[in-house]
Amino acid sequence: MEKRRQKAFNVLKKWLRSRRFWLLASPFLLFIVLDAALPFKVAPSYSTLVVAADGTILHAFLNDHDKWRLYTEPDEITPLLRQTILQKEDRFFYFHPGFNPIALGRALVKNTVTGRRSSGASTITMQVVRLLEPRKRTYLSKGIELFRAMQLELHYSKDEILQLYLNLIPYGSNIEGMKSASLLYFGKLPQLLSLAEITTLTIIPNRPSSLRLGRKNTFIVQERNKWLKRFERDGLFDKQIIADAINEPLNAYRREAPKWVPHLAFRLKNEQKNTPIIRTAILPTRQAQVEQMTRNYVNRLQSMNIHNAAVMVINNETMQVETYVGSADFNNSYDGGQVDGIKAIRSPGSTLKPLLYAIAFDKGMITPKSAVNDVPTNFGGFEPENFDRRFNGKVSIEFALANSLNIPAVKVLKDMTPGVLINYLKKADFQTVKKQSKDLGLSMILGGCGVTLEELTRLFTAFANDGKMHGLNYTKEAEKAKGEVLISPESAYLITTILTQITRPDLPNNFDNTYHLPRIAWKTGTSYGKKDAWSIGYNRRYTVGVWVGNFSGMGVPELNGANIATPLLFDVFNAIDYNSPTGWFKPAADITRRKVCAESGDLPAEFCTHQVLDYAIMGISPTRRCQHLKWVLTDQTAKISYCTQCLPDSGYVRKLYINLAPGLIAYNELNRIPYQRIPPHNPNCTRVFDIGAPIITSPNDGSEYFLEGQQLQLACQAANDVREVYWYVNDKLVQKANPQAALFIKPPVGKVKISCSDDKGRNADVFINVLTQ
Repeated sequence: MEKRRQKAFNVLKKWLRSRRFWLLASPFLLFIVLDAALPFKVAPSYSTLVVAADGTILHAFLNDHDKWRLYTEPDEITPLLRQTILQKEDRFFYFHPGFNPIALGRALVKNTVTGRRSSGASTITMQVVRLLEPRKRTYLSKGIELFRAMQLELHYSKDEILQLYLNLIPYGSNIEGMKSASLLYFGKLPQLLSLAEITTLTIIPNRPSSLRLGRKNTFIVQERNKWLKRFERDGLFDKQIIADAINEPLNAYRREAPKWVPHLAFRLKNEQKNTPIIRTAILPTRQAQVEQMTRNYVNRLQSMNIHNAAVMVINNETMQVETYVGSADFNNSYDGGQVDGIKAIRSPGSTLKPLLYAIAFDKGMITPKSAVNDVPTNFGGFEPENFDRRFNGKVSIEFALANSLNIPAVKVLKDMTPGVLINYLKKADFQTVKKQSKDLGLSMILGGCGVTLEELTRLFTAFANDGKMHGLNYTKEAEKAKGEVLISPESAYLITTILTQITRPDLPNNFDNTYHLPRIAWKTGTSYGKKDAWSIGYNRRYTVGVWVGNFSGMGVPELNGANIATPLLFDVFNAIDYNSPTGWFKPAADITRRKVCAESGDLPAEFCTHQVLDYAIMGISPTRRCQHLKWVLTDQTAKISYCTQCLPDSGYVRKLYINLAPGLIAYNELNRIPYQRIPPHNPNCTRVFDIGAPIITSPNDGSEYFLEGQQLQLACQAANDVREVYWYVNDKLVQKANPQAALFIKPPVGKVKISCSDDKGRNADVFINVLTQ
């Protein structure tokens, strides 16, 4: 065995040293060297094609050279198309190495005899080379084509080369490729072409100037039928198939390229550069339906000077964006139709309140029945008002959210601190909030920040997905990511329960007595100056975001989320998921029910006779006992109250009195709402209390005031048992007054100390700076 191996090795060694071997091998070695030194770069610039989830073409773009060169995919090359094109152009395509030696020899002889170049004998591979690297028709160019053709054959499969050919063949004007011609002349994709249509498109590239579709159709039919008869003679197709193709009329003319869903198409084209086919998750029938609804709805609002709207539909199960309406009419340049309202940065109004309360639920600050005071409040110079400019006194958190009250939201944010909410919004990928974070304060919860419809709609998908935030999928191939926990499932359920209520002021006037009210949770919002109307809603399957307004930023008195944005939201839900079969949300694992005091929302004390059921998160929700009443020691006639320091030896009683916050007392006094007042404290008592000092609401501590002939208001809020307060300026008494009285003074210029003391000796100070010009 070893001797045989040695003998074979010696023969091989001898063969490698022979002249015949190198004579035969040198062309191949030279080709390999040239291939490495002169690589053939195949990188044609394709048009971008945006397609829907079902393959429907939504939008087509010119390529970088302003040509229609659409990418033909392998599955679009049907056997019929392959068979026809090979029969006409290169019958031996799958057998030659890039060139046909017999055809080349025949062409050389013919050209030599005739004295002119009448035949090029180009294979499909050589035509691809010529289309990629156009040159003058010379014998040198032909030699280069041969070399490049062999390179193509070396590095690409036959199917890939055929695909390249179909992508590059010219059809006159700026149309290149079978798919471009099929779409622009026949209005269909290549796999839907008939034999007659395929034959038509196979004969055009050889004579694109004389065979012009749409202009010379009669002549083209004649030429087409000649080839069909030739196919019949060659036995390529059955006679009946050929006869049907010959009798088929030619309905070809230049069509407009598809231009649906333009906002999304332009967006994805810019985001996914050099991608020939972008497969979106858009459902074309639904997209067209919502587009038409939006256009019709905005047309009805024109008389109010409201000219635009944007709508986004997200599938909660897949996080795919199934509908994307950037404006009411993309072609309306007068009203900014080309602005993408889904990406436009606007003021969110009250739409961030659900996230605020959800965070507060998770942090154990509140529950739905927790009481909060909706009364005029000064938050360090920021004095918010409700949308209807009214106040409601003591309300529950669920009432505050369902009615979108502003003061309770600002109070919760103040207790939480704005930084916490900002961090959650950063986690939810609110880009503008990230940029503005250093300048944001309490006003952000009322719209004092920038958001987009895309960000808001995605945020609300978290409430529908058990508190998890997932990335949006604009393409069909993208899968739903694992998601990041934003809020707990329990908190998400509590928010959903509140936002599902229909006994609320943001129910549109024309929907309150209709059978077509969809079962959804939704939140409205109206920006300051009535420039933006929002309505974001969701159920198990979908989350829909709606914005209505003017891209010019013009405010409109009638513009509000409830009556302007929500009707369109309801219409969209009724169209896409009326009577949803997926059911409703179920309580999360750690949701429990418990009895609380109806007055405070806290766990009942011994004096809480009116109790209601409330939701709570086990181990998280607050467990404080109710203090809406407190025990007060008074005399028998309840004319004087005592503290333990001045309590008489006998003759006193223990009575329950309502325990009101100073702000609520001031609200009751201002609106003449009767309430139970604590009797004045024993005037003979000399004890000074450490807590419960008056709250100075005007002026604001640390503020600067320009006063030219104007006076400065002094105002405070005091405890229930306070009858008089004393105002001091720079430690000098200026006036004694009722706690609810508003006083006006003219302070000195410079740094000024303002003090307020109540009749219990409790004191509060603020410092201001008075300036004059």
